[in-house]
Amino acid sequence: MTSALRDRLAAPGAVVNIGSIAADKGAGAYGAAKAGLASWNTQLSAELGPRGITANVVAPGYISATEFFRDRLTDERRDSLIAATHTRRAGVPEDIAAAVHYLASPGARQVTGQVLAVNGGERTTR
Repeated sequence: MTSALRDRLAAPGAVVNIGSIAADKGAGAYGAAKAGLASWNTQLSAELGPRGITANVVAPGYISATEFFRDRLTDERRDSLIAATHTRRAGVPEDIAAAVHYLASPGARQVTGQVLAVNGGERTTR
């Protein structure tokens, strides 16, 4: 992506990728792919930053009403995912959209190379 689209990205700009907390949970091939995305984002941020373009990852936790889960979770599994959060609620697509909106906004011009966890506190940082 970097070499194919580098010249088409205009400053000020933002690249926002969608990752997952699975990157930190050892979730098989899916988690490995999302961990790779987070790692690549660091390099992308360093490459694009001097041009006034930020690069970040939004890493959702359990988001209800999405194609990813297809509402096929058992009640027990859904309840355990919600119980693992500090907010005690499932995320919704609007939570992710708001995070992407922020990272693409002028207010986030100095935020780059980051993974923004949007998971209700299931996976925290320092």
